[in-house]
Amino acid sequence: MNNRDIAAVFEQLADLLEFQDANPFRIRSYRNGARKIADLSEPLASIAADPDRKLTDIDGIGKTLAEKTAELLATGKLKALEELQSELPASLLALLRVPGLGPKKAAVLHKELGIESLDQLREACQAQRVRELKGFGAKTEETILKGLAIAEQAESRTRWADADAVVQQLLDHMRQVDGIAQMEMAGSYRRGCETIGDLDLLVEAEDHASVMDHFGKLPGVADVIARGDTKMSVRMDSGLQIDLRVVPRESFGAALQYFTGSKDHNVAVRGLAKQRGLKVNEWGVFRVEEDGEETYLAGADEQAVYDALDLPLFSPKLREAREEFDWAGQGELPQLVEFSDIRADLHMHTTATDGKASLEEMIEAARSRDLEYIAITDHSQRVSMANGLDPDRLRAQWAAIDRLRDEWDDIVVLKGIECDILEKGGMDLPDDVLAEADWVIASVHYGQNQPSEQITERILGALENPHVDIIAHPTGRLINRREPYAVDIEQVIAAAAQHGKMLELNANPARLDLSDIHCAAAKRHGVPIVISTDAHSTSGFDVMRHGIQQAQRGGLTPADVANTLPWKKFSKLLSR
Repeated sequence: MNNRDIAAVFEQLADLLEFQDANPFRIRSYRNGARKIADLSEPLASIAADPDRKLTDIDGIGKTLAEKTAELLATGKLKALEELQSELPASLLALLRVPGLGPKKAAVLHKELGIESLDQLREACQAQRVRELKGFGAKTEETILKGLAIAEQAESRTRWADADAVVQQLLDHMRQVDGIAQMEMAGSYRRGCETIGDLDLLVEAEDHASVMDHFGKLPGVADVIARGDTKMSVRMDSGLQIDLRVVPRESFGAALQYFTGSKDHNVAVRGLAKQRGLKVNEWGVFRVEEDGEETYLAGADEQAVYDALDLPLFSPKLREAREEFDWAGQGELPQLVEFSDIRADLHMHTTATDGKASLEEMIEAARSRDLEYIAITDHSQRVSMANGLDPDRLRAQWAAIDRLRDEWDDIVVLKGIECDILEKGGMDLPDDVLAEADWVIASVHYGQNQPSEQITERILGALENPHVDIIAHPTGRLINRREPYAVDIEQVIAAAAQHGKMLELNANPARLDLSDIHCAAAKRHGVPIVISTDAHSTSGFDVMRHGIQQAQRGGLTPADVANTLPWKKFSKLLSR
């Protein structure tokens, strides 16, 4: 199990304990431990395997958590969690995914109304029985109804980053089979979609049985759904389904193209093939003769499939039947931005507010990643829960940055701030303070349920502020947890273009905000995108790859992403 898997187990354990109204100290211990583990840059398995080290040496990991971590690393399971799960209906866990509900309120719903599923919860809300409970009310009932759609989506869709952890485990497992000639993931995972319904693995091998036997031994498989001569499907403990297909060599590329999708992209491909008297399916590209006979033309690799149709080899990230065929017709398929193009990270937090690493540690971590320039952007004072900075503390931090600048000649450190856009409009810090900053991020953290006109006007007002450089996570969504607030993003993009401002693509896999669609819209308006990690720890820099993938799905090139520029060119983009 990796660190993320272990952290998720402890979070689930804490949820179930809170559901049972267990000792608050015990619950808090598991939650704190989960956060510490999720933030660790070194695998717990490596620490546990080192005879000279102990898990309890890690800050925040006591004896109990260390013992349970060792159990998870050794067995992949946790007896304490299984015992709790056996005491409660499995469907109850779905209630915990409803935004704003939480374990305590879910427990009340279960005890008072006997609710054990999302369907029962919806029925109770629609019958207005929830509002009658102490501590709920009509507004809570309305909020729950809105959150049910998110919970149901979360039940059937897995975030890409979480699916990726399963994929890496799957590929490592399957590489142990000697007879596999080639192996690729397909489907929405390969296209880099934000969420994944299931996983598709394609394999070329002569010995089908050996491949399938080994596939069935993948750790975490709950049951085998089906097994045939060339296809096998399993369901993981998490509920995620994985489909394996064993494909002949001459069809591998065609199968990879077909099962990668998207459905709409493939419909367009088949339509173009039909115009040429050709047929495309998972077995290959065929010429269809007048008598109905089919002649195999291509299929061993994707390049040959697209070549047969006089099409370029589209990046899987572009295969959504949006603009890729128009670009191909014009001979202008974009050269998508790559991780190696990124020169800077311009959104991060330190221990001055809610970060886990000091100013110096964040700078050193950026230097170790060969970043050319960064911005330190702790929260402003309105975000009191994160110990946001008032003018005096902010200026003290900027003075510290000034002193540190002399220590490094290989990185530019910008004095920045993530300044809240207040609920009533306007910025959280005075203009004279913002005027001293090198880089000002404006963001919304409060008043997210305001009407569209109001929340849009707040953001438009921030874009008009001469000291603001960029809007962070512009729609405020959390994938599978919180819907975007009701902002008119088209107005925001147009205003950013008008005022010469930038928009952030937040690379945190829980956000990926902007969406790929909005990235494409910003590109059309000529609005520069900055891909930032919003790192709260040194390991937080590592999520940049998720932002790159999202940018690729939006068709962004290095020219569309401002932090691909060298510092001297980027500095010219700044509003001051």
